[in-house]
Amino acid sequence: MTVHNWQKSSYSGDAANCIYVAATPDGTIKLRESDDPGTVITTTPDNLRAFVLGVKAGEFDHLAR
Repeated sequence: MTVHNWQKSSYSGDAANCIYVAATPDGTIKLRESDDPGTVITTTPDNLRAFVLGVKAGEFDHLAR
């Protein structure tokens, strides 16, 4: 089993609802939630970058209301 170096945002603090990310040796990015750590999403750096830019631009603000 591969051990990932999971990183959580400093904005999460000690909250139970956190999203973690990890870079893998093959260049992909893994994402998981603290409340369901067994479910892991794999994406590419380009796809993650596009998503983060969309979040910063407010494209998903309607989902957080």
